[in-house]
Amino acid sequence: MDGNGRWAEQRGSIRSVGHRAGAKAVQIAIEFCLEQGIGSLTLFAFSSENWNRPPEEVSTLMKLFLRMLDTEIEELHRRGVRIRFIGQRSDFAIELRDKMAWAEALTAGNSQLNLNIAGSYGGRWDIVNACRSLLASSPDPEAITEDSLGRHMALAGQPDPDLLIRTGGDFRISNFLLWQMAYTEFWFTPTLWPDITRKELMQAVADFAGRERRFGLTSEQIHGEQS
Repeated sequence: MDGNGRWAEQRGSIRSVGHRAGAKAVQIAIEFCLEQGIGSLTLFAFSSENWNRPPEEVSTLMKLFLRMLDTEIEELHRRGVRIRFIGQRSDFAIELRDKMAWAEALTAGNSQLNLNIAGSYGGRWDIVNACRSLLASSPDPEAITEDSLGRHMALAGQPDPDLLIRTGGDFRISNFLLWQMAYTEFWFTPTLWPDITRKELMQAVADFAGRERRFGLTSEQIHGEQS
């Protein structure tokens, strides 16, 4: 969800204004997924590297997280959304950690949409954390397989992402879900996150639907299996 700060700067405002506008775009994305029957949505809200941003910007983002948890969670619960937070949760203040735990407990039984919010998250951290967790449960190196390690990743139990949408015009994934995106399709747009619309999300999904996903196979193998 890139481009909040630039969106504000283009309008002569401070970056926090852009982050508040970006929060509205989050609502659009969640609504779109519910309308389209999309089962999982993972939002990269705050990376492990974002802690190095100016303190006032970090403070604004933390306040936005708290406000979202206070004002949005019960409505998301009513609509059947299950909320999970992935990342180094201990980096956050205790008040925010308590709110995260409350939101997860409240929505744990929902199945309309898995909404994963990545906060203080990094793909490299995810892999290292999974390795530590796996080795703690079984120090035998032979027990380390793709399947066993995958069961300790942040999104364990959920399908790997089919589609990554990156806004803001940059062509990189910025340490996001490195393990899970082995065969994810990428879609990049110069649109800044606060300007994202339902129409543009539909364009991304339509483009994805027209792609041939081979997962290491040939086109002939894919078409032969489908015929």
